[in-house]
Amino acid sequence: MHSENDELRLTALERRLARIEATLQLATPPMPTSAEPASTEPASAEPASTEPAFAPPAPRASAPADAAARQPAPAPLIRPPSPPPARRSFGAATSAVSDRADARFIGSILGWGGALALVLAASYLIRLAIDSGWLTPVRQVAFAAIFGVLLVAAGFAMRTINRQYAGLLPAAGVAVLFLAIYGGHLYHEIIGARQAGVAVLLVCAASLWLCRAFSSDMYALFAVAGSYSAPLLLRTESGSITDLAIYFTAWSVVFAIFAVWHGRRLIYLLAAYLAFVAFDVAWRQTGSGHWIAVLVFQSAQFLIFGLATVMFSVRRQSPLDAPSAVPHLPPLLLFYFLQYTLLKQHLPEFAPWIAVLSLVLVALLFLFARGREGQALPGGELLLSSYSALVLFHAGYVESVPHDWAPWFVVFAVPLLIYAGLRAVDSPTARIPVWIVAGIIALENYFRVTFETEVRAVPAHQLLPVAYALLLYGGYWFARRERALNQARPVMLYMGHLSAMAAALQLLTEPILQSAAWGVLAVACLMLSLRMTDKMLGQSSLAVFGMAAFKVLLVDLKGASPVARIVGLVVLGIALYAGGLLYQRLLGAVAQDSQS
Repeated sequence: MHSENDELRLTALERRLARIEATLQLATPPMPTSAEPASTEPASAEPASTEPAFAPPAPRASAPADAAARQPAPAPLIRPPSPPPARRSFGAATSAVSDRADARFIGSILGWGGALALVLAASYLIRLAIDSGWLTPVRQVAFAAIFGVLLVAAGFAMRTINRQYAGLLPAAGVAVLFLAIYGGHLYHEIIGARQAGVAVLLVCAASLWLCRAFSSDMYALFAVAGSYSAPLLLRTESGSITDLAIYFTAWSVVFAIFAVWHGRRLIYLLAAYLAFVAFDVAWRQTGSGHWIAVLVFQSAQFLIFGLATVMFSVRRQSPLDAPSAVPHLPPLLLFYFLQYTLLKQHLPEFAPWIAVLSLVLVALLFLFARGREGQALPGGELLLSSYSALVLFHAGYVESVPHDWAPWFVVFAVPLLIYAGLRAVDSPTARIPVWIVAGIIALENYFRVTFETEVRAVPAHQLLPVAYALLLYGGYWFARRERALNQARPVMLYMGHLSAMAAALQLLTEPILQSAAWGVLAVACLMLSLRMTDKMLGQSSLAVFGMAAFKVLLVDLKGASPVARIVGLVVLGIALYAGGLLYQRLLGAVAQDSQS
């Protein structure tokens, strides 16, 4: 009886396992049919009617089978591994990539060379017509324009073959069209100023459209280079600086707009470089004295490219970071030195003030961009701080501060520069230019004051070492709370000691009293370090003690009177003894503070 019950229980368990496996699809059990009930019993088992009451009844076989047949079978949980794809060898793949890169590089070089040769051919055709006169001006300009249009059309014809490579031909065509318009107006005077201006704008607008059509940055950069190089290729005695400034300004506006629209900073940066350099070269070659037109042109370029930088960041939602801000520094330097040289020659009294006004404009552009972006702009801060350092150093210090007042200028201006570097900008990189300028100005005058070099004409020069010592000690105390200045603390401290010792040398005439003053300075530093628990300050006093003792033993005692020797040695001895005692207390206080 028990064996029969055991067999029935095993049968029930097998049925349950079969249902679970069918649900999980881990196995494929035999599907029962309505004619044959599902069973895993052996042939000798008793019929199902003899199954006891506690055994679970067998489910209907037809319903699960139909449901299973209607439902799609899910993907198996464990899939057999697929065969690995065929791979080429590493050497073959590397060789193929290298060949493609070489092909693109060589193709680009050849394409650029061909486009440049075509532009040079057109320019020399115009020049040849000017010098020899074998073509009439109307025909020469017409042929150049037709040649430019044919280049553009050839680029469109090749567009389906290689879109990027074909874009070089329309770029050359745009440059040739610029040459034709420039020569027809300035040199042949067959095109009026208004008509030439409209033609320039139309060609620039066409270049924008062509760049979008070909999606080629090389095309845009080639168009910029060809546009700005036209005056240099067609140099002649005719043509006014005012007309030249109008053409260059029109190109600058168009390429600035194009750079913002196309989303490439490189385009307006290249335009800025070429605008300043090419115009200055063309102006100096003509020998014209229209410096006011040149001044207006330089200011207009500064404003155009400054607005282009801001609008690119705002419209493209791409604020300047520090690496992308570095290429913007050379155009700023070009603008500053070109304009300041011009102002120094014609308006020397107003040159520093105009330079400061340009700095104010840069600051306003930065504040506008930061207000629109609503976030920190590390690249803008770097540009602003770099230009501020340049203007303040050159126009503010070198050009405006008299030599005899420079040491006192440091006392008041350098702390403001350091504080402005901490509070005005958030980026640590942006503080570096201002602090470099402050350090150069401070070091130059520090050595003048400490070693008494060219300071006799400085008002109240006897007080300068005291003022510098107090300034450096104040900087050391201020740097304790500023992590950015932490590494400069030892430098400021020891330079302050040196200034204080120089003050004793300049204010006291008796050498032994000078050494005694050094000893008093060392004791005062030790007392202050004990009060502030400042180990660095206490250790620096040891150097002062050593220099005082060295000076007394090797210099002061030789020529001093007996009374001065006694007084000096007594003061030095007391100072050294008190210094040793205070230094021991300082070490104990530092150790106790570190344990707590």
